[in-house]
Amino acid sequence: MQLIEIKEDGKISTEVKKIILITIGAAISAFNMRCFVAAGGLYPSGFSGIAFLIQRVMEKFIGLNIPFSALYLPLNIIPIYIGFRYIGKKFTVYSLYYTVLLSILTDLIPQVTMTDDILLISLFGGIIGGAVSAIPLIAGGSGGGTDFISIYFAEKKGRDVWNYILAFNVVILFIAGILFGLDKAMYSVIYQFCATQVLKLVYRNYQKHTLLVITDKTDEIYEKISEMTNHDATLFKGTGCYQGAERKMLYSVVGSDEVQKLINAVHEIDPDAFINTLRTESVEGRFYQKPKQ
Repeated sequence: MQLIEIKEDGKISTEVKKIILITIGAAISAFNMRCFVAAGGLYPSGFSGIAFLIQRVMEKFIGLNIPFSALYLPLNIIPIYIGFRYIGKKFTVYSLYYTVLLSILTDLIPQVTMTDDILLISLFGGIIGGAVSAIPLIAGGSGGGTDFISIYFAEKKGRDVWNYILAFNVVILFIAGILFGLDKAMYSVIYQFCATQVLKLVYRNYQKHTLLVITDKTDEIYEKISEMTNHDATLFKGTGCYQGAERKMLYSVVGSDEVQKLINAVHEIDPDAFINTLRTESVEGRFYQKPKQ
């Protein structure tokens, strides 16, 4: 009984840490929305970009000031339904908490102009935006909106919808450029580019690497790959050109976040193993994705 209680305590502690992490991420993201995005008149990607666009259109042409949360939350209703139905309930709850908190804090935090240099606002706003976007993902959730849609199609349908989401963002920027000036749209491109690059640098779970291992202990290493990642491997046999001896090579594709752990495990099994890792652009066919809870 004592062991069960310790495990349960550990789970509660982990959940609390995740909630705290998501709360911090939402607070920083809301600050970024107010003090960089809103102050610079920029348009982020996804549903937050739509919310800002509608907000500014209503204010300019009708004189009606609509809260950000009144626009952003309804836009997320369908993606949240998709998350609950098809992706994972716990994942969706974390994402919903982040989305609601971000919406409320974006309305509550006062707008402060950090600098009058729009280029600096675009660069640093994008860097902050990309970094904090990784926080809910690390905690087991997402930033909501198009994240749900892209994850659903990637994991359930095996389709990459990035080009469609990119086209969707281009349409938002095109409309914003016509209504509020092309300079704001172009600076928004800089903001979105910086955010995307930083997110790819910080959060690597969706990236993949090809692992090539030349070793005599293929059985033990294959078991370790399967145990640690649930991924399969292929065995190749060949001849080493230098010594003319028979060589064996294991080929596998794993998540980028798993690479270093596997390398360490392989060296523990065979210190003389030769390991080469390659960044993988895409994988066609069955590739194990850890299911979201």
